[in-house]
Amino acid sequence: MQKIKVWDLPVRFFHWLLVAVVVVAFYTMKTEGAPFDFPIEIHAKAGYIALGLLVFRWIWGVTGTHHARFSNFIYSPANTFRYLRSMLSGQGASYAGHNPLGGLAVLALLVSLSIQVLSGLFLSDDIFFNAPLYSYVSSDISSLMRKVHTWNSNALLVLIGLHLLALLVHSLKGEKLIGAMLTGYKNLPDAADEQPGREIKRHLNLWAALPLIVFAIGLVAWLWRI
Repeated sequence: MQKIKVWDLPVRFFHWLLVAVVVVAFYTMKTEGAPFDFPIEIHAKAGYIALGLLVFRWIWGVTGTHHARFSNFIYSPANTFRYLRSMLSGQGASYAGHNPLGGLAVLALLVSLSIQVLSGLFLSDDIFFNAPLYSYVSSDISSLMRKVHTWNSNALLVLIGLHLLALLVHSLKGEKLIGAMLTGYKNLPDAADEQPGREIKRHLNLWAALPLIVFAIGLVAWLWRI
């Protein structure tokens, strides 16, 4: 076995903060939202933070470290099918980053979450709350965005459920994916198909991520004040 650094600090921070805001967003809409007096306001602010995080992740997926890049974990249909077939036969290869199915799942979650937060910017409860961009569109567009927001929230729940199921399956196989996302390190067989690639340089990665982090925080602050 070999222990390698896979997930940089920005990716790990993004992941766990996004988990937190998604939990808050679903809690404030799927329950009465106690102890919050105005759950929809908390829901909206969680959405603003999620949008900032997603903007960061989409850009970091192009400019970030080796395993954070989409080019590292988005595989061709042929390679994905080949991996699926080998996995079903109990011979799935080990990958340092996301495997082909995991890469598709990550992409699907990012797309669905992006649709959710963007559609939420155009909504109103017709009583107390208007989203930041609600006044810039017609009532028909806002109504369409409400339908998208509602339908996609259900699709997102399915994707999250499948993600949790995949984590359980990998845990039963002895792969500590949650631990890897906490520490950044992952244990891999010496014969793993996909090797670590470039060494993660902690300080350089943080400096490279800093402008994106500042931009994301600025976006969230702007939406918060509109």
